[in-house]
Amino acid sequence: MRIRIVDAFTDRPFAGNPAGVLLLDNFPDDDWLQNVAMEVNHAETAFAHRLPEGSEADWALRWFTPVAEVAMCGHATLATAHVLHSTGAHEGPVRFATRSGVLVATPREDGSITLDFPTAPLTPVEVPAGVAQALGAEPLVAFDTGPNVGDLLVELADEKTVHALSPDLKALGAYSERGIIATARAQDPTRGYDFVSRCFFPNVGIDEDPVTGSAHTALAPFWSERLGRAELTGLQASPRSGRVQTELRGDRTLLSGRAVTVIEGELLA
Repeated sequence: MRIRIVDAFTDRPFAGNPAGVLLLDNFPDDDWLQNVAMEVNHAETAFAHRLPEGSEADWALRWFTPVAEVAMCGHATLATAHVLHSTGAHEGPVRFATRSGVLVATPREDGSITLDFPTAPLTPVEVPAGVAQALGAEPLVAFDTGPNVGDLLVELADEKTVHALSPDLKALGAYSERGIIATARAQDPTRGYDFVSRCFFPNVGIDEDPVTGSAHTALAPFWSERLGRAELTGLQASPRSGRVQTELRGDRTLLSGRAVTVIEGELLA
């Protein structure tokens, strides 16, 4: 079977967030899916198979990190939609049946793809004792992002502080189900982005995620309220880096970006 490695939320190879994508006839047992994801060893590997006509969705979709299945993943959904469209396996908007409900990916004339995801419910919480030491910076505020995302979102003083983070990853794992989203307002919005973020997910085997679509379902409402605009652009300031265009629509968040296939090969196992 064919396996593809796709860089998502970027228009050039070796940037954005890489994901493995496999189109299957059905889902084999979970151990096989997890073993493939461990072998691919990217933040997520996506597995999809076509659903019968008349189903609520077009394709079933699951996502695995090297160590666990996750409830929601933006970049691997974008990567899967890119593979479906670039190979001719699907035309037009594609509906994915997932653990987070039906998610729709719509191709745009400019070559980008827009994902329709549920907006993360943000609940203010006290900054947990020890987070500042583990993160290496003092949070201004903290929010729980709900079960689909499973992170603690913290705002830091400025963009420079986000870029300079060098956290104690083992210690960070104690503060949320998946990890920490650290964010700050853009220092210079004329550079084409409104806020920056970095995402650390030690509890699912990802020290730092390069570009995280699911995190932007929390970042979009957080920054839309503060900046007074529904449409924003986020820069995820990981070493690979990538940009996510967001549009807040109440309980739904639209995430837009591009993707490029960098590797295509045959899975023999």
